[in-house]
Amino acid sequence: MNEASEAVLAIVGPTASGKTALSLPLAEALDGEIISMDSRQVYRGMDIGTAKVTPAERSRVPHHGLDLVDPGERYSAGRFARDARGWIREIRGRGRLPMLVGGTGFFLKALLAPVFREPPMDPERRLELQAALDALPREELSRWVERLDPERAALARAGGPQRMVRTLEVALLTGRPLSWWHAHAPPEAAPVPARIVRLVLPRAENVARIDARAQGMFDGGLLAEVDRLLRGGATPDDPGMTGTGYREAADVLLGKDSLEAAVARVQQATRAYARRQETWFRHQLPPGVLELDALLPPAAQVDTVLRWWGTGPPGGEASASKSEPATEVPS
Repeated sequence: MNEASEAVLAIVGPTASGKTALSLPLAEALDGEIISMDSRQVYRGMDIGTAKVTPAERSRVPHHGLDLVDPGERYSAGRFARDARGWIREIRGRGRLPMLVGGTGFFLKALLAPVFREPPMDPERRLELQAALDALPREELSRWVERLDPERAALARAGGPQRMVRTLEVALLTGRPLSWWHAHAPPEAAPVPARIVRLVLPRAENVARIDARAQGMFDGGLLAEVDRLLRGGATPDDPGMTGTGYREAADVLLGKDSLEAAVARVQQATRAYARRQETWFRHQLPPGVLELDALLPPAAQVDTVLRWWGTGPPGGEASASKSEPATEVPS
């Protein structure tokens, strides 16, 4: 490799844009190993509903960041960044290319613009507080977030119960709101240099793919997967089980919804999530992103990325210091 030798390669895009289909042959061509940037694929036993890579695909290319925690555990962007930096060092130590692949933008941002060094919090008190906060309804969590960290309240509410609990536990256990720590505490590590490929495709095509994927998950055994998780002790309110697909499948199993209605709900929720992903990628990725037409044949996608990667443009390392991405048009 040339100037890009110290940069990792990141492949991002909305749900169902073809990230896995691109990343596997690309990793084989570049002698890479893949680090999953998916906040749901970290959970054990959650394979169908997260579109996790299959054992056969993992045998083709080594993968990291999968099956790390049980559904009842939380896994934050900060923890991902710490784990990912370790995987990156190990992959580089083997003389291979680290590749970040996924649609969870906050995971990528935690590497490009590292979060603050977390203050010490008593583990026992933290677990007790999390249990108490988990028992509160969403409206009550929202009220307390507004009271204890008004600067971060809108962002915390948008992130759902998990992010609201995180906001509250930091405020209550450290005596300072999370927004204060973000503004004043030093970052826990240096930024990871990256060159980023963003898959883009027409909205109508993305919707069609999302709808087909949602139906395929139910046809492929999602209900049985969720039934195994529930029988194994997971609950519909566990952090892992709150992901789209799992809540709806649990409602079917518990007799709260029909299968047809659940499929429709998953399709609608996933479409909305994909729109949020697109908005985030448009405004939060750094300059120098390669925007790749996801309608190109797979071989053409791989060839385009290989030629772009091999050029090593001056200053090709990505930084999250700027919010608006410059577009590089595939040749």
